[in-house]
Amino acid sequence: MTVTLAEPLAGLRELLELMAAERGGVLGVPPALTADPAEEGWVPAAALTREPYDRLARLIDEVAVVSSAPRHVKAALLWKTYGYWHTVPMALGWALNRRVPIMPFDETCFRVSEAGVTVAATSIRTAVLPGDPLAGEPGTIVVDDLGAAIRQALLDGQRPLIKAIGGLTRVGERNLWGSTAEALAHPVIAFARVLPPTARAADLLAAVGKPVDGLLDFSGDGYRRRTCCLWITLPDIDEPCATCCVSAGSAENT
Repeated sequence: MTVTLAEPLAGLRELLELMAAERGGVLGVPPALTADPAEEGWVPAAALTREPYDRLARLIDEVAVVSSAPRHVKAALLWKTYGYWHTVPMALGWALNRRVPIMPFDETCFRVSEAGVTVAATSIRTAVLPGDPLAGEPGTIVVDDLGAAIRQALLDGQRPLIKAIGGLTRVGERNLWGSTAEALAHPVIAFARVLPPTARAADLLAAVGKPVDGLLDFSGDGYRRRTCCLWITLPDIDEPCATCCVSAGSAENT
């Protein structure tokens, strides 16, 4: 995949298009990562953080996999979807060519979609390392530590929603950050065949650090969560997710 100065995230866009093709066209982030907020259906992400969290409650109920599930379970599964699509572009950008798209929280928006929710931004900044040919180009920010840049983007872009979900439903923050940790690791492992061999999910988690590092156990080519996304608690669900801590006999972390 080649990236030109005119299109700094062209390679990432191609990778997201590949992901969409493998998912039957269902993708929770536009390949270009941006959206026109004037188009019907787009809602500012900040609307979900306003007390008494009425908009967040409606979204949780609207995208619930099982409408009869307890609200805290539905909230955790909503987060697993929203957090995944917000995180994937950063994970794949880091893995592909160390060019990381950052969605400022006040410019992030979402809409309900076939993917559950689709996440985008009105504008994107691309974090690059010193010496990158893009350094100094419009729309880029030069950072010495991409892991720290991703951590800050997660804290700025996800912590407000995580706190809102906790305020509404009392679901534990550690469970929700566990879903973010999985969102960093999963796409890097899933697309290892087209990524540089230096792109290792465990290295990404270690580079980002807390609050996501330490929430996955890496073994061989895969991983297992140390927290539960609460899928297994849904009615009539007999099997946990393949990466769940419950599968390893560690249900105390749920």
